Amino acid sequence: MRLATLRDGTRDGALIVVMPDGQSYRSARAVAPTMQAALDDWERCEPLLRALSRELGPGALTLDLSALHSPLPRAYEWIDGSAYLNHVRLVRKARGAEPPPTLETDPLIYQGGSGTFLGPRDPMPLLNPAWGLDFESEVAVVLGDTPAQTSAADAASCVRLVMLVNDVTLRNLIPDELAKGFGFFCSKPSTAFSPFAVTPDELGDAWKDGRVHLRLKTELDGVLVGDTDAGPEMHFSFFDLIAHITRSRAFTAGTILGSGTVSNTDPARGISCLAERRTREVLESGKASTPFLVDGQVVRISMADASGRDLFGDIVQRVEAR
Repeated sequence: MRLATLRDGTRDGALIVVMPDGQSYRSARAVAPTMQAALDDWERCEPLLRALSRELGPGALTLDLSALHSPLPRAYEWIDGSAYLNHVRLVRKARGAEPPPTLETDPLIYQGGSGTFLGPRDPMPLLNPAWGLDFESEVAVVLGDTPAQTSAADAASCVRLVMLVNDVTLRNLIPDELAKGFGFFCSKPSTAFSPFAVTPDELGDAWKDGRVHLRLKTELDGVLVGDTDAGPEMHFSFFDLIAHITRSRAFTAGTILGSGTVSNTDPARGISCLAERRTREVLESGKASTPFLVDGQVVRISMADASGRDLFGDIVQRVEAR
């Protein structure tokens, strides 16, 4: 089942069910007015939404992806991990920092802003070119109510939906922020998510062990720059990340948990952020030659299943100087 949020002039939009063709939809207002309302009452809403997604005959409307907001236009919490250790090692090299000694045993997590998500077709604001605007292609899950001290073995029942992410980052603000010893803040502006949020069963066999075993594609100005495999090199699964974040507290339905930038050790798989390309350039030639994003560039992030079917709709964002 694939769900989305239609912009309707309200803050939280209107929940819709995307039909199997990915080209049409039905209103879900009779079941739940918003995505958050459905997540808050998932036991009742899920079977009704599934029935709606299977309904044939008249009543389906043509879907315009540009009319969609983020599946959750705002969320109680947006938590992002860094589960691909190749990415951690590369970006740390870029700023001359060593990975923590617990890198392979203790997940890296930060909490981002969750009140002003970008829609999947919204521009990426370029407020100051000197800040180093970058994209980060990721996968995320949306949680139901998740108790404190949930084990990795029990975490599957907490996952409601899966999405794609562009975790927008201002690279040149990061070093000074982290030097304060208090984490990211201004270096992490509003995040964008895919048009559709899908239930894990929609992924079939690709959803395994708390990982999405599919290729995540990233294009920059129409050129494929990343064809990364989101499965095998995700060192900490989503189940592991859930166990980590619930160590000391519970999380409410609608919490979003990200994988971190999808990254493979094989350079042939490409990149999911410009910071990785720049680091490789430094390692190869002593100098980064790829600039960060500039006004007018377009980033596209997508994922298809084994048959080539587009699962999430694609994130397409043009950089816009403000």
